[in-house]
Amino acid sequence: MPYLVLELRQRKRNNLVGNKMSYFTEKTDRRLFFCPCCGERGHMSAYLIHLLNKVREGLGKPMTVNSGYRCKKHNKKVGGKDNSAHRRGTAADIECTNSHDRFIIIKLAYEAGFKRLKPYSTFIHLDVDMELPQEVMWGD
Repeated sequence: MPYLVLELRQRKRNNLVGNKMSYFTEKTDRRLFFCPCCGERGHMSAYLIHLLNKVREGLGKPMTVNSGYRCKKHNKKVGGKDNSAHRRGTAADIECTNSHDRFIIIKLAYEAGFKRLKPYSTFIHLDVDMELPQEVMWGD
């Protein structure tokens, strides 16, 4: 088997993104990869995980994922749109309850390459869904 394939498999096994450890894995962040109501596993965007890791690295402290993948039933229950990026595994809601951290996370997310952001009072929605409008930040 070619060396590159073996190395990529080893990195995946060790939760590495590039040469760095991934902060977000199925073991540590079940709310990102699995629907909370039924446990259905979603296919999460590797690009989303990559950008979340960049934000987490810049922040210098753990980030809590409130919501990642959602099944259709759970998405409806929480008021998500039919076309929700959470349904496609391209969005995450990051817990944030103070204005200073909110500012820093939004700044880092923008610098990392997120093109879709929505701050709420207790979390920040970040997504990389290319099927939805780009370069937007919206609020209630």
